[in-house]
Amino acid sequence: MGPLESYLPYLLNRAGTRIAVSFSERVRPLGATLQMWRVLAALRERDGRRMGDLSTTTSIEVSTLTRLVDSMEVKRLVVRRRAPEDARAVTLYVTPAGRRLTERIVPIAEHYEDAALAGFTAIEAERLKLALRRLYANMEALER
Repeated sequence: MGPLESYLPYLLNRAGTRIAVSFSERVRPLGATLQMWRVLAALRERDGRRMGDLSTTTSIEVSTLTRLVDSMEVKRLVVRRRAPEDARAVTLYVTPAGRRLTERIVPIAEHYEDAALAGFTAIEAERLKLALRRLYANMEALER
């Protein structure tokens, strides 16, 4: 095993890219992208999120997210609304069409997670997820 195969950022990127590319090809015929799925999944967790919160949750930069949401609005998957308590804040809601698309993608996302975790025990899978969340938090702290 060469030095590249033992380099953590390389291994993370390679695994993430492999999953992302395959998943993207699978949802493209539905008119969706991986980034759209992240937005829909976040809104499935909690509808009516503010754009800043959505950016943090989905790891999509605000300017990119704004363009993405524009295209999702054109497709009638989401709708922006002013927050009642703060007219400057914009909240995002999923539409019935967005909900239908989400429900079509959920089994695909579950299939890819199952495939990626094949051979892992439930405990190993949870430890891996915990380790990845810690790794992300470490990098967030480094950038502060």
